[in-house]
Amino acid sequence: MPGSVALIGGGPGAADLMTVRALRLLDQADVVYYDRLAPTDELAAWAPRARLVDVGKRPGHHRVPQEEINRLLVASARSGLRVVRLKGGDPFVFGRGSEEVSACRDAGIEVSVVPGITSAVSAPAAAGIPVTARGLSTSFTVITGHDPLSERALAALAHLGGTTVVLMGMGTLGHTAAGLVRHGMSPETPAGLVERGCTPDQRVCIAPLGRILLASAMAGIASPAVLVIGEVVRLAPGAEQRLRDLVQSA
Repeated sequence: MPGSVALIGGGPGAADLMTVRALRLLDQADVVYYDRLAPTDELAAWAPRARLVDVGKRPGHHRVPQEEINRLLVASARSGLRVVRLKGGDPFVFGRGSEEVSACRDAGIEVSVVPGITSAVSAPAAAGIPVTARGLSTSFTVITGHDPLSERALAALAHLGGTTVVLMGMGTLGHTAAGLVRHGMSPETPAGLVERGCTPDQRVCIAPLGRILLASAMAGIASPAVLVIGEVVRLAPGAEQRLRDLVQSA
């Protein structure tokens, strides 16, 4: 009999933010294909009978191409195994989850999706930044900064309003910040970077948009980090004082 595939979102990285359903499926798994940003410190205990396979991508290095991951999922399920594909965050938020689901469905493999807490919301929240707040922002936009944004996209974002959240954007941070300012967003717009949100290694950097690149470099902020742009950043503890100090020193 063919096996099955469960596509699991592991949340932002903290083990205790995994869902009950995710843990149950891991306990039943025969093989787990996991990503770099998935919570893995306790993976051997969560999946005691499973073979654990690291297929994670790193910045600038895709050790296992997506097509090969799709093939592994299908082949393992066809051999009768209960397969778990464990991803960080939510598998349908810039996680290529839809591609893996399509590959399984096209092959006639039973596939289910277990949502995870996306870092687009949880990382800012862990830093005290709500993505929406009455009187400040009634909407938020989530984009990927993996590749430099086009001038058209930057122009649209600069005038969209609300809160902008950028995932995987450390490598393009300077391009994004400068482009938004160039297209009309105030350089004094509050911006925050949350590195390794929801983990013991979490760090937060807050600065006006026009100085966020310099501030992040001085603080040594590195990937993975979530960028938040908008007035809601002022609600983070100590943000107002930090922003005032940087504006006055400019």
